[in-house]
Amino acid sequence: MNKRQARHFAIGSTVVATIAFLGLTLDSHRQFNRLTNGDKITAQVTRGKDVWHANNCINCHTLFGEGAYYAPDLTKITKLRGQAYLTAYMKDPSKFYDETRHRRLMPKQDISDTDIAALIAFLDWVSNVDNQGWPPRPLLVTGATFPGTDAPAATPPAARAATSGDNPIALGERLFRSATPACTACHSTAPGVNMAGPSLAGLVGRSAALLAGASYRGKATDVDGYIRESVLAPSAHVVPGPMYSADGQSFMPTTYAKDLSPEQLTQLVAYLSSLK
Repeated sequence: MNKRQARHFAIGSTVVATIAFLGLTLDSHRQFNRLTNGDKITAQVTRGKDVWHANNCINCHTLFGEGAYYAPDLTKITKLRGQAYLTAYMKDPSKFYDETRHRRLMPKQDISDTDIAALIAFLDWVSNVDNQGWPPRPLLVTGATFPGTDAPAATPPAARAATSGDNPIALGERLFRSATPACTACHSTAPGVNMAGPSLAGLVGRSAALLAGASYRGKATDVDGYIRESVLAPSAHVVPGPMYSADGQSFMPTTYAKDLSPEQLTQLVAYLSSLK
């Protein structure tokens, strides 16, 4: 390639790249409202954004992977924690962990109830933005490194076929990790690893003991029924502890009744009932 050809190639490449850049820019602007739910930006959402900045939340937390990386990414926090949990947590984070043991340093911000509601509305708007998978490996709220909370290692297709198929326990375990929100966002299956929800290790034995005692307040008569009730109506019996409930209402989401089909619920119960 001589100098003239090289010059023409450079000019042509620049023109093509410029056209592609302008086209992608215009296409992005065309989709912004749909991707970001721009029509859902209410006065409360805007106020929540102001609360986020006023309290310097980004000095520790990240949104869309951008921030200080000192504390968890909160891009999808409202998909992992319900409003009741987030409200109670922001009112007094110290109730949710032992600072001397867990070494978490979330300060009590003394935010008003109105501003807490606005901040949750802002975070909920953020959680519904179509971020197209970015960041590719977001920081989890809890437990990515806790035993029993990380995704299982990949298994060869032959082994996977032998252990799953129509096996309701295997299908239930898959749901445990993939439901919305994923059960692993709040529960571990490792003994003693309590997160936003209690560890599910030994669930069957603890459930049987609960049903046999006088403290149970629900309507179940056997362990499978109790597990099913806990998924569908988590406040039927509230597990004691400020981390798990407030004012008699469990922090566990109440959406599984409509988000899981009867077949999926049966599979999930089958898996949970295998946690002896």
